[in-house]
Amino acid sequence: MYGDFIGRQLDPIRNVQVTVGATEALFAITQALVNPGDEVIVIEPFYDAYPADVIMAGGKPIYVPLQPTTDGEWYLDLTKLRKACNNRTRLLVLNSPHNPTGKIFSGEEIDAIVEMADHFDFNIVTDQVYEHIAYKPHMHVATRPGSWERTLSISSLGKTFSVTGWKIGWAIGPEWMIQALRLAHQWIPFTVATPLQIAASEMIQYATKNNYFSELRSFYLAKRDRFIKGLQQTPFQPLVPDGSYYVMANITELNHGNSLRVCHEMPERIGVGAIPASAFYSKAHAQLGDAFVRFAFCKNDAILDKALLRLNSFLA
Repeated sequence: MYGDFIGRQLDPIRNVQVTVGATEALFAITQALVNPGDEVIVIEPFYDAYPADVIMAGGKPIYVPLQPTTDGEWYLDLTKLRKACNNRTRLLVLNSPHNPTGKIFSGEEIDAIVEMADHFDFNIVTDQVYEHIAYKPHMHVATRPGSWERTLSISSLGKTFSVTGWKIGWAIGPEWMIQALRLAHQWIPFTVATPLQIAASEMIQYATKNNYFSELRSFYLAKRDRFIKGLQQTPFQPLVPDGSYYVMANITELNHGNSLRVCHEMPERIGVGAIPASAFYSKAHAQLGDAFVRFAFCKNDAILDKALLRLNSFLA
């Protein structure tokens, strides 16, 4: 089934490794491929496991921030990205659809990354756990010309089927990368719960045959649009995500301090929780997140509507 997504015939032994969620796959491949002193490029804002994985492997995270644009998009400066690459670069971690911004990286951006990987001889790890919650075409890095032999694609069951506690993930890639990951995986969890793997297989097969992935996109698209429309009537101004179930909202209209202060006060004052965007940046770039908070809209409509009413009353 997954081979259809990337247009490639996959061998279940040579090209696939089941892991304890995507997070374990990320940790295992970093342990397998990163040596002390190696550099790993991490795009900011980031899922918080990425820098931790690199540091625990003895590597050095090199941060390249996305930039919010006036038209509500997130821009990757490819010139800055190239300047971050050198002969010590071992990996680049790419999360698309992206958490926390919801950005889906374009073919032009992905092809530029693949070209840099080839030029500087580093590998690409793609975190694609939101691949089926995408509101515009999502490209698998491994489908781009010249990418397969240096790309590991990671995903999981949790976000797609709303079973985050099951911790069933997988890595897809060339035999040499799967073998390297497997050698590390053997000494981390050793194995993954067999009954859950069997259930996961049944779920994926059912989803493929019964149009589930399309229904999932429609389900979350309706929630996204409902929440975005409501946020636009509040002082929390949203940037419309291309994928995932998160929304980054600009808080400068509040004139109430940085995102950390706002997120500390919201639960006590109005009973709504959010995450300060500064938590998704390195210390050196934390100020880039001061103007944003991240909301999650994976809730029922009644809760979303109640949250919107409370957000509109925050200043009052």
